[in-house]
Formats: sequence, C-alpha cells, structure tokens
Amino acid sequence: MNTSPSSRVASFGQTEINWDKLDKRRFYVVGAGLFTGVTVALYPVSVVKTRLQVASREIAERSAFSVVKGILKNDGVPGLYRGFGTVITGAVPARIIFLTALETTKISAFKMIAPFELSEPTQAAIANGIAGMTASLFSQAVFVPIDVVSQKLMVQGYSGHAKYTGGIDVATKIIKSYGVRGLYRGFSLSVMTYSPSSAAWWASYGSSQRVIWRFLGYGGDSDAIAAPSKSKIVLVQAAGGIIAGATASSITTPLDTIKTRLQVMGHQENRPSAKQVVKTLLAEDGWKGFYRGLGPRFFSMSAWGTTMILTYEYLKRLCATED
Repeated sequence: MNTSPSSRVASFGQTEINWDKLDKRRFYVVGAGLFTGVTVALYPVSVVKTRLQVASREIAERSAFSVVKGILKNDGVPGLYRGFGTVITGAVPARIIFLTALETTKISAFKMIAPFELSEPTQAAIANGIAGMTASLFSQAVFVPIDVVSQKLMVQGYSGHAKYTGGIDVATKIIKSYGVRGLYRGFSLSVMTYSPSSAAWWASYGSSQRVIWRFLGYGGDSDAIAAPSKSKIVLVQAAGGIIAGATASSITTPLDTIKTRLQVMGHQENRPSAKQVVKTLLAEDGWKGFYRGLGPRFFSMSAWGTTMILTYEYLKRLCATED
C-alpha cells in the first residue's frame, strides 16, 4: 500500500536532511574545503583514466598500472597532479552551482511526481534522476572549459601531445586558435556524457538507499522503530554510493572516451570529428575500445561517488539548522 507524500518524507527524515534545513552560508564555505580535500585524494585516478583513453595504438602503456608506473618514472608524484590547479580553481563555483541546482530541483521534482503515488524507490529514482541531470546541465557551463584545459595538461608530452607551461598557457593557445568556443570543444558530448551519468548516479543512489532501508525494516509505516545509528546511516549511504558508481560508469564510459579524445586533440586544422574518433577506436580495438579506462572510471566514480556522498551527507549534518 502506497503511503502519502508527506509520510514518505517523514519516513526518511531520520536519515536525510532537506535543503530548507541547511545553513546555506556555512554549507558553501565548509563544503568548499571538504570537497577540495576529496579532489586532492582522488585526482590521480582521473589522470590515469584520461591517459588510457587517449593512448594511441603504439603506446605500450595499456593498463592503469603501467600508466602510473610511467608517470612516476618520468615526473614523480607531481605527474599524477597535472592540471590540478586548473581543476581546483573551477571546481568550487561549479560545485556550488551543481549542489544548489540539485537540491532545489529535487524538492520540486518530489512535489511534481507526488500525485502519481509511486513506490518510494521509484519516486526517489525519478526525483533524484531529474535533479542530477538538471544540476549537471547547469554546471557544465563552468566545468567544460576546466575539463578541456585540465585534460590537455594531464596528457601533455604523452603519446605525441603538446607541452604547456600551465593552465593559462593552454587557455590562451586555445582561444588564439579557435576563440572562446574552443574552450567548449566537446560540450555537447560532455552534456550527453555527464547529464545521463549524473541522472543515473543520483537515481541509483536515491532508490538504492530506500531499498536498503526497507530491507533493514525502516521506512513506510515503521515510525515506531528507533532511529538508525549514525554508523548504520553511513554504511547505507556508502553502499548506495558504490551501487550508483557502478551503474553510472557502465552506462556512460563509451561517451566519456569519445569526449576525452575530442577535447585533448592538438591545435591542428584537421582535428577529427566525433564520427572519425569512433571509427579510429573501432579500427584499433573494436567495441572494447569504447571502454578504455573503464576500470579507473569505475573506481573513480565509485570511490569519488562514495567519498563525495559521505562527505556531502556529513556536510549537511554539520550545517543543519535547529528546528
């Protein structure tokens, strides 16, 4: 039997903190610091994934381990953080845009689908999916230029790619050659990659949490049950993050591979189109070529997703206002 929309919200009130219950100023300030730390920890995985995706057939480094070994041999630990300064500069505004759009859209989406009286997991999947996709669309305006510049820095001097003195040098050369639109190369593919990925991630996270809570005996009409412990809440949220990362990475890796190759191409006039990139991947490795970097991407999305969501939920608890 379906419960009312209000009781659905109340059912998970012990484990979720809504946007209207947060101190926004503290949320943004503390969040910037927390997510910067998470980015520092997981950034090397993005470097390895990107190098795997752009490697030509002649490059011997065909596994994540060999890429890491090559980077450490040639550049040491700093090589694992190429482009980090550029990413961290754009990450704060992009994340503020994303989280604000995510939470505000989620509230509206829940209200919009409430009359349909869907099950809690289905309702959560739809509302979170809509919110995740919308948030991604808004944040891409900031994220794509950062992505283009940082990825060129990640692969500079690798597999025949040009070398740069820094992020400003990359941006200047791109604008000189192609204008501002050069910073948005692959924008449509980024939207096609990250928006569905974000939708799949948040939909999986929202619905899997509710399935797990129901399995554990919470939710629905179980108001008499004592509130779950903080450790149990964290474990359920972590499990949801892993499930979400696995789902999203499996769905979107092919588009991410094509997008990455397009974004890191040099400044030559005859840069390949998306269609030509697809043909090259098929010729070199067949269909499995589209899943280059799947291992690092799966690990990145699962590790980043789980770490991010635990950090995010912790941040919300820190910034929750008193009733």
